[in-house]
Amino acid sequence: MLMRDAAFRDYFERHHDSMSRLAYLMTGEAEIADDLAADALTEVWRHWDRVTAADDPVAYGHGILMNLARNWVRRRSRERLLTLEPLRRALDPDVPAVLDVRGALRRLPHRRRACVVLRYSFDLSEKEVATILGISVGAVKSATSRGARQLAELLGGSTVALARIDGWEAAR
Repeated sequence: MLMRDAAFRDYFERHHDSMSRLAYLMTGEAEIADDLAADALTEVWRHWDRVTAADDPVAYGHGILMNLARNWVRRRSRERLLTLEPLRRALDPDVPAVLDVRGALRRLPHRRRACVVLRYSFDLSEKEVATILGISVGAVKSATSRGARQLAELLGGSTVALARIDGWEAAR
């Protein structure tokens, strides 16, 4: 039991920050990100035997987090619809302002956002992203390409060929 505890403690210390960052990029909410990371790590602990038996325990943990983040985003969307919160105004392509990357990321469909964030912000390979999301490498390529293109358009219109975002570049 002590070895199990020590192994999980090591996993927690090595991956908590990246899981929290991933949750933040998926939700855009700092407070929620820490909660989701904690929830994901709780699930990792509950299923520690499955996690350690997985080909890639880190990908397994990230997969849990991605599912929790997707559920949170869906729940929040439903809550907004039920409370009839005013929709954010549509982006006007004529507004000469620097757009918030987090806002642009939130406008991407979940799979595209997940692929773009995991590929460029976490510098994971297409195969690693496919493992985390439980989809094919081809689906990752497609979603990443479309997501990067859509993100570039949201950040600067159709004439933008390259968007520099938090240290990574998303090519159109």
